[in-house]
Amino acid sequence: MNLSLFTVSAFLILDSEGHRVLAKYYHPKSHPNASEANKHLNTLKDQRAFEKGLWAKTKKPGGDIILYDSQLAVYRHSLDLIFYIIGSPAENEIILHSALTAVCDAVHLLLRNQVEKRVVLENLDLVLLCLDETIDDGIIVETDSTTIASRVSRPKADTTEIVINEQTLMSAYQTVRDKVQQKIQQL
Repeated sequence: MNLSLFTVSAFLILDSEGHRVLAKYYHPKSHPNASEANKHLNTLKDQRAFEKGLWAKTKKPGGDIILYDSQLAVYRHSLDLIFYIIGSPAENEIILHSALTAVCDAVHLLLRNQVEKRVVLENLDLVLLCLDETIDDGIIVETDSTTIASRVSRPKADTTEIVINEQTLMSAYQTVRDKVQQKIQQL
């Protein structure tokens, strides 16, 4: 029985030809089986080989879960992209599927249902923020797509528009001039 919070080994987005659009592998140091977890998919060569083989098995739409190379892969097709969440075979498929659905739906909300390779690459910052709001170092922290999308798209509450006009420039000039005069008088 797995009592660890670390459920996700990787998140991938591959295009229709099997090329990497986004890949994030999680190897947390505090994982209970850290030495065992870090052996698999550590090098770029291993990761690329895993991604190529996984894509070859899942390139045709129709399924949404597969056990490949002793890893559980939950995936979802979207136009010319395939979204994957990878976990260990002992993980709960429903939890992984809900996390994948949350990320995909949040990306759909933020990109206004235009989830294709070109748009994802243009808005990679939003996609990565969605991913970071959902999965933190291999731990699923949020599965509500509207909450994720609102956190990513919400402007900062403390930002205010700074109005620069002639009066503020003159005020700044006056303040600097007064400070310089005080320093000169102190010498």
